[in-house]
Amino acid sequence: MTDKPLLAVTIGDPSGIGPEVVAKSLQNRSIYALIQPVLIGSAFCVQKALNDINSPDTVIEVSSTSDVKAKPGLIEVISPGDWEGTKFPTGKHDAGSGSASHLWVEEAAKMCMSGQVAGMVTAPVNKESWFMGGSTDTGHMEVFKRLSKSNYVATMLVSGPLRCMHLSTHKSLIEACKYVTTENIITALQLTDEKFKDWGFKNPRIAVAALNPHASDNGLIGDEEAREISPAIKIASEKGLNVTGPHPADTIFNQAANGKHDVILVMYHDQGHIAIKVYGAEESVTVNLGLPFLRTSVDHGTAFDIAGKGIADETSMIEALKLGSSLASRKGLYT
Repeated sequence: MTDKPLLAVTIGDPSGIGPEVVAKSLQNRSIYALIQPVLIGSAFCVQKALNDINSPDTVIEVSSTSDVKAKPGLIEVISPGDWEGTKFPTGKHDAGSGSASHLWVEEAAKMCMSGQVAGMVTAPVNKESWFMGGSTDTGHMEVFKRLSKSNYVATMLVSGPLRCMHLSTHKSLIEACKYVTTENIITALQLTDEKFKDWGFKNPRIAVAALNPHASDNGLIGDEEAREISPAIKIASEKGLNVTGPHPADTIFNQAANGKHDVILVMYHDQGHIAIKVYGAEESVTVNLGLPFLRTSVDHGTAFDIAGKGIADETSMIEALKLGSSLASRKGLYT
């Protein structure tokens, strides 16, 4: 018996850097002291990645999680689908790569929901390749929401002390602005407060970013702050949440990075993503809130331009594995 959580690790798009960053992260033997990893993908792709980084590790296919030994130097892979003989191209969009990586994500999610694993960690996929392969899902979160039938699933990015909970993610900017409503903000605030308390924060300090420049300058630059955001903050505060704002987005991230806030609720995708990736792109990790299972992820893309060259940085994957271990072991959100 072991208290190390068994985590499903998807290898991502086989045409990108996903297999490489997964393979590289498992060269860090300290990971095996934290988790029992089982890769979901193609054993052939994992072996190719090991060859690219000159690793002597051995790859074996296993049929189920009960077969996992989780020994350093032995990389165990569950391979959903029949990809024998498939030649995934390197460094470009491909329907086969999209179809395969989409299936691997779905299967890992199903393993989570059936209790076969304690959670999942995902390598990057490519949305265009997904569409080429026949999928209509626009990203991981949409897959998870569909399979789990979850009403509300949100994305949070973490890089050290800077944490950005996103009100919305994969929406056009005009649609994201329409999504900034009192009701939606209250829902996000309640979920954030609930999860942070689960992760060991007794009274999480939640800052709400403004939508407009300078938090609208008292209505001179838009009215969403007065019309939607401030009423949501007032209602949430009356419910006992420790919420402040709306804060101008050009100052709030620096304050949070310096410890003034535990998490920022940002109003749209780029508002949070840009801040996180400027602050610490290599260490940043994605966490989904609102799912019935745990999922962490790297916070970068498939990087087709460097795929197959053995030069991809595995830091984000290592951090995603560490955070997955901490949350699955109920040790909380480490800082």
